[in-house]
Amino acid sequence: MITRLSRCLALVASLVSGLCVAGSATPPALSGLDAAYPALDALYRDLHQNPELSNHEEQTAAKLVLRLRALGFEVTERVGGFGVVAVLKNGAGPVVMVRTDLDALPVREQTGLPYASTVTTRDDRGESVPVMHACGHDVHMVSWLGAATLLAQSKNRWKGTLVFIGQPAEELGQGAVRMLQDGLLTRFPKPDFVLGIHDTNLLPAGKVDAIAGPASAASNSVDIVIHGKGGHGALPHLTVDPVLIAARTVVTLQSIIAREINPLNPAVITVGTFNAGTKRNVIAEEARLELTVRSYKPEVQQQLLAAIARIAKAEAAAAGAEREPTVTVDPHEAAEVVYNDPAMAARLNAALRRGLGDANVQAIEPTMASEDFGAFGRAAGAPSLQLRVGVIEPDAFEKARSAGQLMPGVHTPFFAPDRERTLRAGVAALTLSTLELLGERSR
Repeated sequence: MITRLSRCLALVASLVSGLCVAGSATPPALSGLDAAYPALDALYRDLHQNPELSNHEEQTAAKLVLRLRALGFEVTERVGGFGVVAVLKNGAGPVVMVRTDLDALPVREQTGLPYASTVTTRDDRGESVPVMHACGHDVHMVSWLGAATLLAQSKNRWKGTLVFIGQPAEELGQGAVRMLQDGLLTRFPKPDFVLGIHDTNLLPAGKVDAIAGPASAASNSVDIVIHGKGGHGALPHLTVDPVLIAARTVVTLQSIIAREINPLNPAVITVGTFNAGTKRNVIAEEARLELTVRSYKPEVQQQLLAAIARIAKAEAAAAGAEREPTVTVDPHEAAEVVYNDPAMAARLNAALRRGLGDANVQAIEPTMASEDFGAFGRAAGAPSLQLRVGVIEPDAFEKARSAGQLMPGVHTPFFAPDRERTLRAGVAALTLSTLELLGERSR
């Protein structure tokens, strides 16, 4: 009985205390988290139940604007679309930009949560699609607003300027550039540091990390249209079958990774869609492939793109196609490498260990997923860093790891963060990191 009671008390303490290790005191900067948490939790469930697609984040942005103004921030709406910029000045000191993303994905939620999204809407092509925060941007927004809340309540602990930005259209790789083009760095204070956050299923909930160096890969979207010669399915010798050419292309593209790229350089080519034809006994006129291409080095990025075009054209020529494939690299759906400044990473990891305890700061590997967060730091010429925060319930995480598996992660319909531990860790990590960059007084 005593052991069971002790375990229960320990669990409650870990949630309430802002994720400090046993026996350590809650950092003063996080003392307001318990009082703020119920409202943050309610906002999370609201955002999760009411997601909005990229470039349609109007109501999402409005909810954040309302709360930021109540905290005393000077807020500007519709920056680069539905982007939000909130500024809080508190004397002379560093300018720290803290970014969240706003948009959700066209995914049908299958988590079974009582607050699961049931939203469907029309996308930009006019098609009816389900919508879900399958990438955890609701986690990011609530962590961001929670940090804004604690920082606004503790202005006696820091000097400087906060620039909290809510970025639209991250999932399209468009929002950061559009905010910059709309004067983010000229209309508002230019940052000395840029800080962000991203959830991950590679860590249990309550654990955080600041990866040093490359953290997320560069991304390119490539479209290939194979032009064939259609005809009757029973008379293939009178046609040039674009489906066969496209199928050969899909397979041969992987030889780029296997035989052309240095194995020490990370690279990914994924064919995400393959569309052709209208009827089983009709050979189509064309086939369409949509690719995502990931890399860390600019020279590898260019090598991949050139090899994709070469192979597509060669497969078509080998099949006797009269017209070369059309290969298009979408300039509007791309992202550069997210590079976490090493000195900033060392500084923040030290601050997080002091505030949360060594056991709650766990190193993880970079990812081949992509983000447009890095655009802000590059444009400002300022060091930037995107924190990682774990989302998986700890026991489930350990059970899956013991079995050599991972719990469902982002961009899946089963992505379900361990809500309270995740949100408290996200708020704590952003708050402590921002205070460190501002030069917190009276540690």
